[in-house]
This record gives sequence, structure tokens and C-alpha cells, in this order.
Amino acid sequence: MGLGENPPGVLVLYNESLNLIKGEPHDMLAEHGVIACATAVAEALSENYKVIKVPVHTDIELALSPYPPTDWFVFNLGEGVEGRLFEAARIAWALDALGYTFTGAGGNTIANTTHKHLAKQYLAQAHLPTPTGWVFRDPREVSGDYPYPLIVKPVAEDGSLGITADSVVHDREALLERVGYVIECYRQAALVEQFVKGREFNISIWGKPPEVLPLDEIDFSDIANPCNRIVSFAAKWEVDSFDYNHTPGMCPAHVGVELGQRISAIALGAWHALACEGYARIDIRVDQDGNPYIVEINCNPDLSPEAGFYRAARTAGYSYPGMVTKIAQMAYNSNPRFCRSDSTRGKE
Repeated sequence: MGLGENPPGVLVLYNESLNLIKGEPHDMLAEHGVIACATAVAEALSENYKVIKVPVHTDIELALSPYPPTDWFVFNLGEGVEGRLFEAARIAWALDALGYTFTGAGGNTIANTTHKHLAKQYLAQAHLPTPTGWVFRDPREVSGDYPYPLIVKPVAEDGSLGITADSVVHDREALLERVGYVIECYRQAALVEQFVKGREFNISIWGKPPEVLPLDEIDFSDIANPCNRIVSFAAKWEVDSFDYNHTPGMCPAHVGVELGQRISAIALGAWHALACEGYARIDIRVDQDGNPYIVEINCNPDLSPEAGFYRAARTAGYSYPGMVTKIAQMAYNSNPRFCRSDSTRGKE
């Protein structure tokens, strides 16, 4: 099993920030998560390949200057430096311009999916279901009546940054307050969406042609209030919090055949509509009438051993090193400059 008979060295590229230019101080936990994920990925690959972890502190060009693209392949975990907007897209664009072969999505796809409102426009054009949404640059733009409850998010963040129990609002006063908070704290517009009460599924997809891995459902059974059933920042990153310990993933999800097929088909539609490649995770909520809605498209999602993508890959029969190698293999084999590998799937 491997990338080829004579693979290049592998650079595990990730961001390592000392400060954040926006957001809350605790958002640094997400940065620490990227570092931990990079360590796990590097360890998984180091059994078979020469691996170097490359942190990006300021500029990707400086970080990669010692490693020529003819000799090194990049496992791209870069999400940007100091929380700057759209840095993940810039990293992918820079990798391409610098001549590296790298894992995951290209810059255009990352940019289009990072901008949540733009992603919703692509989904609407493809006639795919997504909650009705509005973008506000100032609380004074909020006018008229809205179908409460609503959820308020930063328009261009991932990792549940800016998402707390206060993100779901039930009246105009709370809406104005939360829109103002997002704009002031995260220095970007606020996306307001109709909140979908119901179940939440993570659909992990990879490969070419894309393959849907077993569905993963977030277990909200310990949370009584349906409006509190969200994957908040605490649920993703604060390991001692109630949210973290009471929103486990269940994979395979306990879902009927018909609904499972609908969810998978909609997720594949989102993959194609946003031109995803490599690997991605589509988050879908299903309302109380059984209607699915796409709420997030995550290019290059978290690959940590405890994250949803690996839960799905593990259920499909992959070890952690097998999953990581499979992702590298898909990108590596897309470049004709490198040796092609055999058809080994990476299962162990």
C-alpha cells in the first residue's frame, strides 16, 4: 500500500497562530485542534513515508521555501493564520501557483464554500434545499418580519466559530443583538437563516467519482429543548463542556433506507454544485416533517481521530492510517508527474 514506488516526501502543512485578529479568545482552541490533527496525520503517514510537519506562522511562501515542489507532496491542513478571512482559499491558490500537488479542494471551491451565503446561492441554482437566509452588514438593515426561530452565524467562518446557544434567536430584540455581536466580534457580515428544528447528519464524501461514506448523526437526545440542539463551538472544541459530552456522533446513523438515500443524494448534489474534490463533509438537518436541508459544506473537514470524517471512514472499514493514506493517494495519483499506485484502498 502506498503512493507509489518512489514517492516524494510528504509535507503536512498546517497553521500555527500565536494570536487571532478577530473573534473570541477561546477560538484559539480551534487552532490547537488543527495542530493536533497535523500531528496525528503526520504520525499516520510516517510509518511508510518521509514526513515533515510544516507550520505556517506568517506566509506559506516562506514556510515552503526549503521544499521544492518536484520533491515534496503537500498534505494540506492549512486553514489560515491568525483567523484571517479566506486564508484557507489563499493557501490552496498559493500551493497551486507554487507548483505543489496537494490534498483536498482547490482555492475556488474553498472560497465558495467558506462564504456561506454564496454557497447557498450555488445550492439554490442547483435546486437543492437549504434554509431561507439573509445577510446583514449592520443591525439597522434588519427590518420586517422573520420566521422565528432563526440562527445567526458569521458569514465566512467554519469550525462553529461564533456559534453558541445565543445564536438561535426567537424575537427581534435577540436578533438585533446577535447580528451586532457577529459583526463587531468577527468583523464580517452576519448570515441569518431559518432554524431547522430536527435531526442533524454529517455526510462524508471522497474520491473521484465521489463515494458517500456511512452517514453519521449527531445524537441530541440529552438536550430537551429542540432549539438548543445545535453543534456549537463548545460541542466541537471545549472538551469539558456539557455540549461536547452530550452531542456524540452515531455512525452508522439509525435512519430509514428512503431517508438515507435522499440525504446521500442531496449531499452528492451539493458536492457537484460547489465543485468539491478530494474529500468533504456535508452537514444536513432534517426537519420534523422529514425534509432535509443543507446547512454547511465543509471542504477539507477535520481529520482528527475523534472527528466525524474518521468515524465515517472507520465504519467503512478504514484504519486511521488507511484513511489518511487514501486521501493522500487520491491527490497524488491525480498528478501524472508522479508514479501511479495500485488500486489498494488503504483498509487495514
